[in-house]
Amino acid sequence: MSKVPSLTLNNGVEMPQLGFGVWQVPDDEATRAVSTALEVGYRSIDTAEIYGNEEGTGKAIGASGIARDELFVTTKLWNSKKETWTRDRVLRAFDASLSRLALDHVDLYLIHWPRAVRDDYLTIWRAFEEIAESGRARAIGVSNFHPPQLRRVLAETSVVPAVNQVELHPQFQQAEVRALDAEHGIVTEAWSPLGSGKGLLEVPTVLAIARKHGRTAAQTVLRWHLQLGNVAIPKSVTPSRIKENFDPFGFELDAEDLAALAALDSGTRLGSDPDTFDS
Repeated sequence: MSKVPSLTLNNGVEMPQLGFGVWQVPDDEATRAVSTALEVGYRSIDTAEIYGNEEGTGKAIGASGIARDELFVTTKLWNSKKETWTRDRVLRAFDASLSRLALDHVDLYLIHWPRAVRDDYLTIWRAFEEIAESGRARAIGVSNFHPPQLRRVLAETSVVPAVNQVELHPQFQQAEVRALDAEHGIVTEAWSPLGSGKGLLEVPTVLAIARKHGRTAAQTVLRWHLQLGNVAIPKSVTPSRIKENFDPFGFELDAEDLAALAALDSGTRLGSDPDTFDS
């Protein structure tokens, strides 16, 4: 039995709180990395159309021998401006993702970006509602949605997103987003939970807390996510790091630790701003 705790989504589906991400991993490397992650014990895998590695991810899943109902697979719609986003276009994109993954359903399907400047995410979300109704996605959600976009989805459509996946780490803690998500029973999922290799794991505060608990910096930050109630999806192609990231268990951050990590929040994002991002 997995040692990873699960969170119950707002539609009753169980989602592991710790998963494995494959952003920026080439397709052939994704097969090896996902296979390693599954061997280590991960049961939640996060990919996306734009990552170009759904096929490699699906190969690893298919070859793993793990029963499909023991896995939680997420992918995302790349709603680029090259397309006019109609219902039918969304359904075709979803079918193509399923085909590349070689699966008959996914556990979570996300709108990758709101692309607020184009104002078409409500059309896309209504097509997502159809996908969920069909059972081919056990849950649907959004990614990179700020409160104004999320509030529109809540006000103008009939299904509350199950998940909002956003950039989130101790140096960018997204308090307003997390509070709104929690208010509506939406799970907050952290991409770049370890700060994308931009220095978070060398910050003296993080290192001091890690030493205190006899853990690595990465395990310490992942423990922070779990205690806050976030889902985290660390990424690595290095087997030792994949294994390390799967063990933020067996210790607890105390109030002093949590306060010290809270003080690291600079409000500076590493990725694109969802209010202006469009490509």
